[in-house]
Amino acid sequence: MSFENPSREQIKEILNQSHNIAVVGLSDDPSKVSYMVSEAMQSKGYRIIPVNPKATSILGEVCYPSLKDVPDAIDIVNVFRRPEHTPPIAQEAVEVGAKVLWLQLGIANEEAAAIAEAGNLRVIMDRCIKVEDSILLPHGKL
Repeated sequence: MSFENPSREQIKEILNQSHNIAVVGLSDDPSKVSYMVSEAMQSKGYRIIPVNPKATSILGEVCYPSLKDVPDAIDIVNVFRRPEHTPPIAQEAVEVGAKVLWLQLGIANEEAAAIAEAGNLRVIMDRCIKVEDSILLPHGKL
């Protein structure tokens, strides 16, 4: 399988149509990249849904131990976990009916991509959601 990310125009459309971003591996430590990226996305108007079994609240939002515990619809599952941990996350994303599996910059896993695509999710790998949003939607969502 040769994976290819959606085009920039398609990513822009995904971001414009998304509101709820479940962040798997979101740290409650403000010095961590996952926290900084999520805080920036929250400030741009996205709802961040923290997924971290070791925290109860991050960025003023209730934290859930897994995607299956999130009671709301999920547009994007944004993943801050090592590549080898992503296939089960992809499976959970499919099971909860998410629309997009987004593996952050430096994270790629062909198996996770195949699982997500088989479940009709769009897949973006090895890209930073904050960077993409800043480039494609510099003035915010349409």
